[in-house]
Amino acid sequence: MTVSQVFLLAMVMILAIPFLVWRVFRTEYYAPLVVVQIITGILLGPGLLGAAFPSYYQFVFTPQITLALNGIGWWSVMIFVWLAGLELDLAKAWEHKRETGITASLAFGTPLLLGCGAALLLMAWRGGWMGTGAHPWQFVLGVGMSCAVTALPILVLLMEKLEILRRPLGDRILRYASVDDVAIWGVLGLILMDWDRLGRQALFLVSFAVVSQLFRRLIKSLAETDRWYVSLVWLAAVGLAADWCGMHFMVGAFLAGLVMDASSFALPEMDALRRFVLLTGMPVFFLSTGLRTNWQVGGTQVFVAALALLAAAVGGKLLGVQVAGRILKWNKGEAGLVGWLLQTKALIMIIFANVLLDRKVITSETFTSLLIMAVLSTMLTIPMVMPRLRRTRDSSAPDFGGAGAADALPGE
Repeated sequence: MTVSQVFLLAMVMILAIPFLVWRVFRTEYYAPLVVVQIITGILLGPGLLGAAFPSYYQFVFTPQITLALNGIGWWSVMIFVWLAGLELDLAKAWEHKRETGITASLAFGTPLLLGCGAALLLMAWRGGWMGTGAHPWQFVLGVGMSCAVTALPILVLLMEKLEILRRPLGDRILRYASVDDVAIWGVLGLILMDWDRLGRQALFLVSFAVVSQLFRRLIKSLAETDRWYVSLVWLAAVGLAADWCGMHFMVGAFLAGLVMDASSFALPEMDALRRFVLLTGMPVFFLSTGLRTNWQVGGTQVFVAALALLAAAVGGKLLGVQVAGRILKWNKGEAGLVGWLLQTKALIMIIFANVLLDRKVITSETFTSLLIMAVLSTMLTIPMVMPRLRRTRDSSAPDFGGAGAADALPGE
């Protein structure tokens, strides 16, 4: 077979297998399509398909094919992260700064601390978890951050499924997640701080602060039909500059979107672009992510580490939101609902972990454990949230600051 034929064979596997699993087994309640795609990527990786059928794996996923898939995956996820930065609305968070600040900081800080503790336990347990390019503090903070992440784009998709997006409860959840999203990328920038290239990074940040203001003016002066094209050029340029200075192109993609005004684009068009990227490009990214998994330290150890990280992530998020609920005197059951909605990690945490792996902060074994943790955490969200929404409806609970009976169940 030619290279193009092998590439298309890989694309058939990437697109067909998760879709068939999703439709035939009707996994939507526990695992939306995006989660099935991530799991498929893991199964098609070297630790499972590669171990069971090494000759077939080597035939399909040659260096040429893997490089092509990685390129598609990189660009797709850059667009996705750029959209996440573009859609952040910190003005709403500022309008409710006390409630948002308390909830976001506790929902973020508690799993961060527990995740850092889990990272220290992993280091004490055995070697092979910390990457060769990391100081211990970078590894500990990176793993802790992975436990604290809330995947804002996936959260939007799940809330859309629950029909609470752009309703009072959904607005509140987005405020909390938005503040945490900024903190996540800020801490990632700190972890990736390269003291050998500090001058480059300072030059990038200063130049970016100036050029971004000029770019904002340029976008406003353009016809709406030209804004998308020029914005993609901006995305590629900022990603290149961020990677050149050692901050990684994903940080650049987020910054490129963060400094732009979402009002410059029609909301339906942004939603359509997100869905298009999810449909066409992100499955390739999930597969290329699965190709990076590694089980060499042993499947048992990887799963034990994943469960420890899951306990830190889920327990920390729920505990933090419960404390926030007590401080803010929320209604009964409200903290549990908010806490479980903020558990979604799948996409942003995987991007975060990919960056840590690229910069050799973590090993591929740690990456595999984090990937399993992200999938399990996201799969828990809908089953844990749906009964709570039912109880909210059935008890005619008072409005949760907009999150009451009217926001109970889709279609009911």
